[in-house]
Amino acid sequence: MNTDSLRLAEEITDLQLGDLKIIQAQNGYRFSIDPVLLCAFAKVPVASDVVDLGSGNGVIPLIVAGTRQVNKVVALEQQPDMVDRAQRSVALNGLQGQVEILQADVRALPEALAPESFDVVLSNPPYRPAGAGRIAPNDERAKARHELSGDFVDFIRSAAFLLKTNGRFCLIFLAERLAELMSEMRTFRLEPKRLRMVHSRQGQAAKLVLVEGRKNGKPGLEVEPPLFIYEGEGRDYTEEVLKMYDREA
Repeated sequence: MNTDSLRLAEEITDLQLGDLKIIQAQNGYRFSIDPVLLCAFAKVPVASDVVDLGSGNGVIPLIVAGTRQVNKVVALEQQPDMVDRAQRSVALNGLQGQVEILQADVRALPEALAPESFDVVLSNPPYRPAGAGRIAPNDERAKARHELSGDFVDFIRSAAFLLKTNGRFCLIFLAERLAELMSEMRTFRLEPKRLRMVHSRQGQAAKLVLVEGRKNGKPGLEVEPPLFIYEGEGRDYTEEVLKMYDREA
């Protein structure tokens, strides 16, 4: 494993998806299973132009470019340290020709990103309002989890601006905020078309939800079967989740 790209207090983590690797801070924000679930849910047509809003360390663009036949993936992230790590992760995986990581705020999109120029927008945005719950002491993690620099509506607004007509907006979000989410998506003409509730285990309430909206789409929502992450009471992934990693139980 090549460690030449590492800086102090960083490490290289195996994404468990093909040969993909990612550079992470040992004590900063670290990716969870959420972007893996989102990428498995998203339908990304061949030769698509894709943008990831609020990319963090760049997990989503790495997975999309590394496992799908896309034209290009542009990722926006506001925090400079995360941008730097994401850019080095792209180089580590040899994906410089397909992935571009930009330091940008979703509330002020770069001029280089033209309106209605993308086929797919993906996002794993901060889930919680700034005043809700305990704020992580590490600023990097706090911004990734709480709406400290804009709220989820800013992500929806930017997705609507960037998507072509009939383009797909796919995101993972808190199930408890689903009503807010779908209302705002419709406000910005991103008609909800697919929905899947995510449960930790059978018998437990859904904590997350996966949603796909279509730019200027017609009404009609498909509610897919629920997704369960863990088997029983343990920490073993279900067969469906293992298949997302191309592994068997």
